[in-house]
Amino acid sequence: MKRTMSFKMERPGLVKVGDLVDVREGNLPNSVFYYVIEPAVAMSGNYGLGDRLFETKGTVTDIKENERGFYVTVEFGQDEE
Repeated sequence: MKRTMSFKMERPGLVKVGDLVDVREGNLPNSVFYYVIEPAVAMSGNYGLGDRLFETKGTVTDIKENERGFYVTVEFGQDEE
C-alpha cells in the first residue's frame, strides 16, 4: 500500500501531476515534523512521530484549487504502518 501526503502550494504551476519531487523534512519541538517539496514549492501540515515520512522522493498525483490555495497530493512508495 502506498502512502499519500497533502502539501499546500501558494501559486499554480510550480509542479504538475506526474512530477517526481524531492521532499525535505523539518522538525519542531515535541517530535513534530513537517515536510517541504523542494525547492520550497509547497509545505505539508504537521505530523507526529508515529506518522513520520521515511522517503525523500514521491510522485505528484493530484493538484486541487480551493479558496485557500492549491493542494498537491504526493504519493510515496512506502507502506503505511
